[in-house]
Formats: sequence, C-alpha cells, structure tokens
Amino acid sequence: MLITTTLLSSFLFLGGSDDSCSTTKAALASLPKNDIVQTALSDKSFSTLVAALKAAGLVETLQGDGPFTVFAPTNEAFAKLPQAELKRLLDPKNKRILSSILTYHVAPGTVLAKDLVGMKKAEPFLLRNSAPTANGQRIGFALSDGGLKVGGSAVTKADIHCSNGVIHVIDTVMVPSMMDVIETAVGAGSFKTLAAALEAAQLIETLRGSGPFTVFAPTDAAFAALPAGTVQNLLKPENHDSLAAVLTYHVIPGRVYSETVAEGHDLKTLQGQVLKVRVHENQVFVNKARVVKVDIDTTNGVIHVIDSVLLPL
Repeated sequence: MLITTTLLSSFLFLGGSDDSCSTTKAALASLPKNDIVQTALSDKSFSTLVAALKAAGLVETLQGDGPFTVFAPTNEAFAKLPQAELKRLLDPKNKRILSSILTYHVAPGTVLAKDLVGMKKAEPFLLRNSAPTANGQRIGFALSDGGLKVGGSAVTKADIHCSNGVIHVIDTVMVPSMMDVIETAVGAGSFKTLAAALEAAQLIETLRGSGPFTVFAPTDAAFAALPAGTVQNLLKPENHDSLAAVLTYHVIPGRVYSETVAEGHDLKTLQGQVLKVRVHENQVFVNKARVVKVDIDTTNGVIHVIDSVLLPL
C-alpha cells in the first residue's frame, strides 16, 4: 500500500520541473530495495527463520511479487521450542508440516500495524479481529496494555518495509491447528454421535480430504434432543442415504468464517439445499439452530458448533 502510493506520487511528478524530477528521484531512492528474504538474511536474529524457509522450500515464494505480510519469529522465538521439535521440523521428511507452520506466519497483502490497531472490536459471536494466512487458517489480533499481539505472540517490532511487503517481528513461533475436521471433532469429546454418524454414512474419508469445508457441528446434546429413536433409525444400514443427506446438509464447501455467516446470506450445502441464516438479538441462527461457538480452525476447514441438528426438507 505504501509502496503503491509512493510510486503513484512519483509518476505524477514525471515530466515536470527540475524540482519535480529531484522529488521523483528522492522518492524512488527511498523505496526499500531488499525483498522479505533479503531483509531477513541481513539480520542475524532471523537466521533460524531463514534456515526454516530454505528447508520448507519457501525462499523463492517470499521473493515473489507479493505483497506479503510476514510475522517473523526471531531466533529467540524458535529457541522456545523444544530442541528435539525444532530438529524434527527441519528434517526433510517433515517438509509439509514445516511449510504449514511457516505459511501460517504469512498474510497476503500489506498489513501495517495501524491497520491491526484500527480493527473493529468483534461482536461476541464474531472473530473479526483476524486475518487469513497463506496456510488457509486465520490468525487473531489483540491490543492490550502489553501492546499488539498476533496469535498470542507479542509484536516486538512492526512495519519493517520491504520491496515486496512488510515484516512484523514476533517473540513466539505460532503453531496452527494440525488436525483435520474429523480429528478436531473427535478430539473435542462432545461430538461422539456426529463422529459415529459420519462413520456410518461413510463420510469420514470425504471430510478428511483437502476440502476446505465448513461444518456446522451439532453436539451430542443436540442429537440427544431429537425425538426418541431418530438417531438409531438413521444409523440403520437401510437408511444410509437419508443419513448421508442429513450430514452433508451440515457442510458448506470452502472456509466460511463467522463474519460471513453473520451477514445472513443463504449458504448452499454439499447436500444441495441451502441453509437460512439470520441474526437476532446478537445471536446467529442457521435455520432454527443457534450457533454457540465459531471459527474453530482445522487443517482442511472450519467448524461452527450448533445446538440442534439440521434436517433437510
């Protein structure tokens, strides 16, 4: 953003007086000459980060046009990781995991500190103070007396301008979710009926795929609230297609986060029908189900928890 504005100002001066030419030259001279990787290479405090970028094969990517915003952990930040864990991540066989972690530190575009500080306060059911990352998941921002934090890590130095973006220095390595939609649901412990239903409908492998998916996940209590015998009936082999229809009615293609859900637009499901979304008294409802928890990130999508089971027409 800053680079574009400066270049535009320079362009407007072209063809003018000698003073204008001098201003243009001065403006061009003030532009950062080093890209993000070159800037990191020039600072010894990022030597571990540079080594990790090389191991993950991301150097060429971050030398591209961008622009990128990089939340750069220092050597001290990497040193907080157990030594064995850092060694494991740098092992070539774990390149995919390392890449996932590093791309979680990269946001598309140029996001300056003033943009983060000026973000709107989130409503209770939203996670507005966040940004998408190259990993696919999002990172949240918070401003407190201790300063600006991103993903729970403190920003120790902001707005290091590079030719293809900006760097913010952070004091802790941020780790994204390393579990997919199914692993996340099973790990939560409150979606046992949903997990059993997905297995019975042979949808486990589908929801462990690359996706991404948005899942409105009914809790065990939500399934228990159905009329007696409903779940048991759906789990019968002869009702496989009906069960699959109910479950895919809870899944939206792509990552649909809370602020998009709260806009109230209909959402087309994998089942084919649409979910009606409405906001009432600062609460979000999908059909008649209330959204009780939002934006649970996973490696292949996002989960929103709902308090009742959605049934297609």
